[in-house]
Amino acid sequence: MIEVQEIKLDPDTRRAWRNDEELTLSRKEFDLVHALIKRAGDVVSRDELMRDVWNATFYTSSKTIDVHLGWVRRKLGDDPRKPHLITTLRGKGLRFEKA
Repeated sequence: MIEVQEIKLDPDTRRAWRNDEELTLSRKEFDLVHALIKRAGDVVSRDELMRDVWNATFYTSSKTIDVHLGWVRRKLGDDPRKPHLITTLRGKGLRFEKA
């Protein structure tokens, strides 16, 4: 079980919770959150996310990550204008914040 802020993720059962509420995440949404939360505090590049989540060694479109990230942020309750869970670092990647 991985716990960061109010998010809990169980990679073995592929289940996720915000506080005590279980979340319904698609397979790719879960993989995206897992790729970020397991490296909480570190910047994860878009190239790494494409490789780890989409198994792609080339960039199909940055929109793929952006669209899934939008869905994930909504489900996690993370306001994209003032994010407290997942921060976008322009030109570098994304970071799941530890606190």
